Amino acid sequence: MSKTFILGGARSGKSRYALELGESCSEDRVFVATAQGFDEGMRERIARHRSDRDVSWRTVEEMVEVWDVIGAEDRVGRVIVLDCLTLWLNNLMLDGRDVEADLERLVACLEGVNGDVILVSNEIGLGLVPDTELGREFRDLHGRMNQAVAAVCDRVLFMVAGLPVVVKG
Repeated sequence: MSKTFILGGARSGKSRYALELGESCSEDRVFVATAQGFDEGMRERIARHRSDRDVSWRTVEEMVEVWDVIGAEDRVGRVIVLDCLTLWLNNLMLDGRDVEADLERLVACLEGVNGDVILVSNEIGLGLVPDTELGREFRDLHGRMNQAVAAVCDRVLFMVAGLPVVVKG
């Protein structure tokens, strides 16, 4: 069993690499999708990501309580890919959730997994300082989320121009 965390910027190849890695891990595959199609552009992006997965992937859509899906789907010999934690955090904030408590629930869930889990998240802390209070709050929560998830993962990869760079493990 292993927990792999894949970080990177927009269009860095995170999702593609997560699928390739998942396909190399197991033939028993579950994809946990957190995206919501709020606008046409996002609906097109979701459709494009769906088309990237062949029939060997079973997809579960869960926008908030991802720990329940991971707990229910976790098995030795199975790989779970969760894409993506950035959108998950956005969903939590839009729902007015207690982000810190939900992050603790996710981390506790990850600490107890028996199968392989691959998590995808953006790295947004390398850019400009957001000019709004909400933007800065999101950036700060996102950074803490990435740190907490990276701490419990065996491997952390940073995607640069489609290439994985090993950060941990």
